[in-house]
Amino acid sequence: MFEIVFTVAIAFYFIQTVVFLAAVRKKFPQRNEDSLPSVTVIVAARNEEQTILRCLEALNNLEYPEEMLEIILVDDSSTDRTAEIIDAFIAGKSAFKRISSPKAGSHLIGKTNAIVNAQKIAKGEIILTTDADCAVPPTWVKTLASYYTGNVAMVNGFTYQNYDRTFEGMQSLDFIFLLMVGAGTINLKIPVSCIGNNLSYTKKVYNEIGGYENMPFSITEDSQLLLAISKLKKYRIIFPLDKEALVASMACPDIKSLYLQKKRWSIGAFSVPWYSYIIMGSCWLTHACMVAAPFIFTPLLGVLIFLKVLVDFLALFLMTGTLGIKNILRFFPAFQLYYLSYVVFLPFILAFNRKVTWKGRKF
Repeated sequence: MFEIVFTVAIAFYFIQTVVFLAAVRKKFPQRNEDSLPSVTVIVAARNEEQTILRCLEALNNLEYPEEMLEIILVDDSSTDRTAEIIDAFIAGKSAFKRISSPKAGSHLIGKTNAIVNAQKIAKGEIILTTDADCAVPPTWVKTLASYYTGNVAMVNGFTYQNYDRTFEGMQSLDFIFLLMVGAGTINLKIPVSCIGNNLSYTKKVYNEIGGYENMPFSITEDSQLLLAISKLKKYRIIFPLDKEALVASMACPDIKSLYLQKKRWSIGAFSVPWYSYIIMGSCWLTHACMVAAPFIFTPLLGVLIFLKVLVDFLALFLMTGTLGIKNILRFFPAFQLYYLSYVVFLPFILAFNRKVTWKGRKF
């Protein structure tokens, strides 16, 4: 009986992964450089004195017409030198401006509140967001903005994490794999989630849905915005696999911060559409079977485990190859153990504790 369950789970997991991978590799039309829209980049920063300079230097190197680009940096009640570092860097740079995030409204908390206040003064037709611990490539804005053709209302981009060490490399491969699933569902027009550190959307559609003020609070505000736009059913949302828009983020430095990140994302996933639970359920069942298989090992189970690992490797091989970071695959064994562990056991932790601490705030 167990072999039958595992076989069905692997078959579904395989088909699901292949379908998502095919959807991710879909090509989309792009604008010519002489017809690009005006853009506002928004970065919310809270206690980021260790990383904000790297972010600012990358933003300063963006290749985009100066008269069509503004960059709004929001100091989200930092208690360190974040604001001081920003002010020193942007002095004399007309594209940059810093604002401070005022006291939150009734349900606008943290990063959501910061973005809302930046939106109020943003002049660009297209809004791009990234995080203070990210470094964007010079082509980032130009690439994402070029995909706004026809009725496209949101364009997403891929992110990886620095991977000098095994602990970082396994996180980065996990990031890429999860974004492959997210991109696949978006390009299949059944969106599940996206990520705010490489996100763009039209200001027009943001205002049409009433902004974050018109949505209930979520600790994954980026995915909430994605689903709100999707519900309008009249705009296109796309997730191109384009290395020219690949953003570099910082991996979590230790187990505690990684646990809090995973917990935050998982709590946010409770508000996803019903079909998302089929995807997550398939993933959980496959990995749960892998955990149980060694205790009742048979040759067939060994083959099934091999097939599961193989499909993961081939998917990441194609993804990292297209993104130009194939050398990260040396961390694949660590990723497999990490992926297996949190997929199986994190749901049980969340069943007893759904409180989230993030950036010094409790949600």
